Amino acid sequence: MNTLFRTTVAAVALTIGSASFAADTAWPTKPVQVIVPAGAGGDTDFNARTMAKFFSKITSKPMVITNVNGGGGTIGMAQVKGAAPDGNTILFSHTGNMIVNEVSGLIDYSFNDFDIACIPAVDKGTVLVAGKNSGLKTVADVVAKAKAQPHTVIYGTELGGFSHLQGLIFQKKAGIELKIVDTGSASDKITSLLGGRIDLASITYGAVKDYEKTGDMFMVAQYNDPANPLIPTVKTFKQQGIPLQLEKQYIIAFPKGTDPAIVQKMANVMRQITKDPAYAKALEDGFKQPVSYYDTKDAIKLLGEVRDEFMQYKDLLRQAKKK
Repeated sequence: MNTLFRTTVAAVALTIGSASFAADTAWPTKPVQVIVPAGAGGDTDFNARTMAKFFSKITSKPMVITNVNGGGGTIGMAQVKGAAPDGNTILFSHTGNMIVNEVSGLIDYSFNDFDIACIPAVDKGTVLVAGKNSGLKTVADVVAKAKAQPHTVIYGTELGGFSHLQGLIFQKKAGIELKIVDTGSASDKITSLLGGRIDLASITYGAVKDYEKTGDMFMVAQYNDPANPLIPTVKTFKQQGIPLQLEKQYIIAFPKGTDPAIVQKMANVMRQITKDPAYAKALEDGFKQPVSYYDTKDAIKLLGEVRDEFMQYKDLLRQAKKK
């Protein structure tokens, strides 16, 4: 038996063994609490609740979604971080909570302080939105006005959060200076856009699509590359001359020290969920979000790459928070 064949057989056996080990694990045996470090009704909450619906279908055990808002997600994350590693408490978060909070200095730990199960989904629906009163419709409009009148185009965000980083990177890539203000959650941003108190905000398309139809908002650009085919009318930043791509990965994680078989089984169940056409339909209908999935190994690798990229903006993000 040659070395290549022996290596291949060993790798396949390890993969099958790991899957079998996870499948044989008696989990879940009771309702699983899922901590969502965000308010009800937003994109993170939507993804968690959609997952929970299909999780129950596969495992016959319910997930109990608990929204723990506040502190930019730090309160909910701390709750899971300090929970017993028994598989009964899960964090459903995203790179804004898990990585941007570290970059901005809101937390002094990283995703490595949790047991990452997988990336169950990726937000490919976030768009840069302009209010009708701003007079802005395209990236060129924003750049022209911001260059002619620096600090007059108002970008609403949650300081220290993911959309804050999006605004900072847009500024840098476009060579402009926006007036970045702390507006609040997605619902607060929408209210401020409709009231003309801010000009721009980064919001999930599903939350603002109806305002596009009424003409109250304009979809300036989507943060994807290539473009999300589910929002074909919205051009990417790259298509409009700005080399900017910034997607938000969702994360399923357990407290550190959780049985690896439980972590693997959660990843396996989530993989099954993503293959269900009804799940894909739910994501499309809710937030114009295509199905995405990264298993444990690939998720950890991608999160490390995202963290390295975001760390380049650490000083910029922390300085902006102090202003």
